[in-house]
Amino acid sequence: MGDRPPREPAHRRRRTTTLGDGVRRGLRPGRGPGGEGDPPVTEAGYTSNGKPGKGTSPPPPSSWSSSCHTLQESLLSSASGYSNYRGILNWCVVMLVLSNARLFLENLIKYGILVDPIQVVSLFLKDPYSWPAACLIIVSNVFIIAALHTERRLAVGSISESTGLKLHVFNLAAILVFPVVIVFIVPSLTPVGGVLSLGVYTVLFMKMYSYKDTNRWCREIRQAQVKRLTRSNSCPSVAQSNGRAGQAHVSYPGNLTYRDMYYFVFIPTLCYELNFPRSPRIRKSFLMRRLFEMLFFMQLLVGLIQQWMVPTVQNSMKPFQEMDFSRMVERLLKLAVPNHLIWLFFFYWFFHSSMNFVAELLQFGDREFYRDWWNSETVTYFWSNWNIPVHKWCLRHFYKPMLRKGVNKFMAQTAVFLASAFFHEYLVSIPLRMFRLWAFMGMMAQVPLAWFVGRFLNGNYGNAAVWISLIIGQPVAVLMYVHDYYVIHYGTPA
Repeated sequence: MGDRPPREPAHRRRRTTTLGDGVRRGLRPGRGPGGEGDPPVTEAGYTSNGKPGKGTSPPPPSSWSSSCHTLQESLLSSASGYSNYRGILNWCVVMLVLSNARLFLENLIKYGILVDPIQVVSLFLKDPYSWPAACLIIVSNVFIIAALHTERRLAVGSISESTGLKLHVFNLAAILVFPVVIVFIVPSLTPVGGVLSLGVYTVLFMKMYSYKDTNRWCREIRQAQVKRLTRSNSCPSVAQSNGRAGQAHVSYPGNLTYRDMYYFVFIPTLCYELNFPRSPRIRKSFLMRRLFEMLFFMQLLVGLIQQWMVPTVQNSMKPFQEMDFSRMVERLLKLAVPNHLIWLFFFYWFFHSSMNFVAELLQFGDREFYRDWWNSETVTYFWSNWNIPVHKWCLRHFYKPMLRKGVNKFMAQTAVFLASAFFHEYLVSIPLRMFRLWAFMGMMAQVPLAWFVGRFLNGNYGNAAVWISLIIGQPVAVLMYVHDYYVIHYGTPA
């Protein structure tokens, strides 16, 4: 038809070669359209080295596949699920070391070297020929033997249960009252020696109370003529001997011996059992490591107290006397750092090194002396996990018996804090020979604090509240007692 335009000559038409054409024409891999040695062309129109192939044109932007964005949260957002903060933890440790190194250097420049081993001895002894604290601890054997012989009389029926209960109550009361009388009538007994002696008597009181309760349970079971002992953690049967293969099983009243009594007195637990779990052997390497830690941390604690804490406490007396609030807060925060470090070192020295050393030496198998209290999100969790021997005793001999008598949980918990507050005050006020109730009120303040943290703070906020109460609460009590002690004994807080 005349309407069709004329066709161009064949030699003027151009032909564009594409990847598909090359494949159809049989191009071998490695041979580009440009000939031998040219890199192959990809589907996006580029060669393997990232350059446009010969005879090809770049694809439009809409066909690019190099997407670099996805739906995701920032790492520090809680929704990201990221939890590897090891580098930040290392940074915190480095900053902690550097800041405390500066404080320690400042202390050395200001006060010089204050560490004096001879002064440590004088804290325990006023007279090298008079050892009242050691004598007081030795006399405690009288109360141990009295408890043992009372149980022996009860086992054979020579005295009634009511008479035995009265003897035990009198013995337990004497354990608490006798050292108090000695502290007040023997002036050569130093405050440090008094704390050590009263600590021993407090532990002995709790042990003898558990000894009394457990043997009474065994008598009740025997009187009921029950062959299999069903009370857990008190009188296990042969099949419930805590996995002690090869160990002789002890049954009531075969446990009422001096050997059994003094083994219970020395092992690191407050709850008595007829058959304790025993480790198969003494690991000498483990024992030596714990001994080295005990000696090292003991020297470290003494050095930190003499070099760092004592000067800070002495410099804090004047602001308390003048009631300078801003200076009081400054001194409190300054004391918080060494006090908290000393408390942490003491925890490791006592609950890990010392208790494991004694347990390994006596082959005592239950080594759960503490749990992960540092992860506490509530105050109640902290007090239930930082001192497991005391927690087990309170749970077994105080808290659960109250629940069985119909007392509600809150009142039972409050009663446990009340008993703990009494013993805290007992261990501080008596050796200092003054009564200020700061420790008692500090412990009782844990009850509303526990309610507040458990009700309004969760997770990391609760954990932070627990740490703040530990870091700030203890220095407040220390300063109050030291201030009152200086006022009573020296007339002015110099």
